[in-house]
Amino acid sequence: MFLTVTKALLEGFGTTVELFLLTLVFALPLGLIVSFGSMSKIKPIKWLVRTFVWIIRGTPLMLQLIIVFYVPGFIGMWAREQETTNMFIQFLASWKVMDRFVAALVAFAINYACYFSEIYRGGIESISKGQYEACSVLGMSKPQAFFHVVLLQVIKRIIPPMSNEIITLVKDTSLARMISVYEVIWSGEAFIKSEGLLWPLFYTGAFFLVGCGILTIIFNRIEKKLSYFSV
Repeated sequence: MFLTVTKALLEGFGTTVELFLLTLVFALPLGLIVSFGSMSKIKPIKWLVRTFVWIIRGTPLMLQLIIVFYVPGFIGMWAREQETTNMFIQFLASWKVMDRFVAALVAFAINYACYFSEIYRGGIESISKGQYEACSVLGMSKPQAFFHVVLLQVIKRIIPPMSNEIITLVKDTSLARMISVYEVIWSGEAFIKSEGLLWPLFYTGAFFLVGCGILTIIFNRIEKKLSYFSV
């Protein structure tokens, strides 16, 4: 029975890892783009981006999952009921309920991009303007100053908060079960219904502990590699 449970949980954990990795792939670069928007000198863009970040950070991820999964389907259903030749309405009518895994990925990527954007912004703004001015005196452009002088210092400063968010992401993937994504918690709960066994649900904690432990080791090594930069 132990091997059967382990095999089932590994299958569910595979989905958890896939969701985790894809979220990072999309959220890390998207967060950097959002951070540039929140630091924009164009006030309407800055206000719009910061308002969006405030909404995403101020509402539960669980609610965002439900909205991303169900709202497109409801909009499409409403649009199909409207007998009109309007092209926009017809476009909405083509919307269907999003694939469960894709909906979870979209919600996670948007949510974590907003959190990452604030970490990026804090790291970038923590670098003194004197360093940019010194680079300018040496004839370096702003992009050159950022990528050759500032970037590694920013990475050094954001590693601790970024590692916390990424480890939190590992555990937050369990929320995907709210829209019936078959992740590791879902697979553990399945044994309660089918076999009346409770221990497989607690066993899922071991998978999260291992995943978080590996990430902790990786981030500790990254911090040591960058330790020669001043904080």
